[in-house]
Amino acid sequence: MRPAGLRAWSLAALAGMGLATLALLGPPAQAQRVTGTGEVVRNASLPFRVTTFAGGLERPWGAAFLPDGRLLVTERPGRLRLVGTDGAVSPPLGGLPEVVAAGQGGLLDVQIAPDFATTREIYFCQAAMLPAEGGQGAATRLVRARLSPDATSLDAAQPILDATPAQATGRNHYGCRIAFDAEGRLYLSTGDRFVDKMRAQRLDDLAGKVLRLERDGRPAAGNPFIGQAGARPEIFTYGHRNPQGLARNPRTGSLWEAEFGARGGDEVNLLKPGRNYGWPVVTHGTDYDGSKIGEGASRPDMEEPLRYWVPSVSPSGIGFYDGAAFPNWRGSLFMASLSTPGLLRLSTDGDRVTAEERLLWGELRFRHVLQGPDGLLYILTDETRGRILRLEPAAAR
Repeated sequence: MRPAGLRAWSLAALAGMGLATLALLGPPAQAQRVTGTGEVVRNASLPFRVTTFAGGLERPWGAAFLPDGRLLVTERPGRLRLVGTDGAVSPPLGGLPEVVAAGQGGLLDVQIAPDFATTREIYFCQAAMLPAEGGQGAATRLVRARLSPDATSLDAAQPILDATPAQATGRNHYGCRIAFDAEGRLYLSTGDRFVDKMRAQRLDDLAGKVLRLERDGRPAAGNPFIGQAGARPEIFTYGHRNPQGLARNPRTGSLWEAEFGARGGDEVNLLKPGRNYGWPVVTHGTDYDGSKIGEGASRPDMEEPLRYWVPSVSPSGIGFYDGAAFPNWRGSLFMASLSTPGLLRLSTDGDRVTAEERLLWGELRFRHVLQGPDGLLYILTDETRGRILRLEPAAAR
């Protein structure tokens, strides 16, 4: 799907047309600028209010709600905190392993196990230092641990997978999102690590992939490359650049992924086992110096994105919304964007994208978005003095 055209329409007219018409006739709907929290934001689909739920976080990156409504939040420099239902932020939890907090690396995503209520298991991913050709290098690492009964520390934190080979140069493109499917299998996204783009195409290399794993880190049964010579059995899909968005569609059970392009070519993809998503052989973007990357925009043996963006929106975390607080948004995929900063809402019909709406556009760099147990939306800001914002319904005036 190509980005919408450049014709200008009034928000009042767009609201009357409906979002499906909007996607065909004009640019994505865009909410009015909001300069502070607590204000009502008026947009094409419905008004909402932005409030600050929690503050005092340094570069928050990943988050997961516990069954009791508290929120685990990672800070990229290497801290894990617990945010209470009142927004109070705990001291850093103990028992966290050392992370490589350099470049885009650090402590990144966190998820709780599907049976957390009985096992208290959590999973997080990070940049870690490992042996590499020529000395030491960094790689994406997946760690399993248990949250202590008093929720002040991690017990038995143990690495269960390293996205090897480790790379001695470069500190970018770790990927590092985690998701679970309905059967409890774990998915981990890994970046191409930036220096050697073709790592994403090599099946003996775990960089630039989405991996499907059992909860102990072993390759999941039924993975597409099990038994294939020269291929890592953990691989589910390949040909990804820097996938920082990963979410399961609650209506279809499918897995969706979002990744950065270079200069343009950001993508949201529907993941299918064993498929090649093209990077760097095909892309809708160009390199940072404007030069061509690979063979062009598409190739018959490689998967097309559900949607792509030129110029870039720099997508990070994604999450589907299926709550009751915003009935007009049910079934939407939300995407935290870094540049242009803001929040994207993609209307969906099954596993198709039908329209796009831009919220809080040009305001703040957002790193992640997720639905809370209260049916509200929570957004992590990518700031040194980071916050968790909350979107609440607001009555139209």
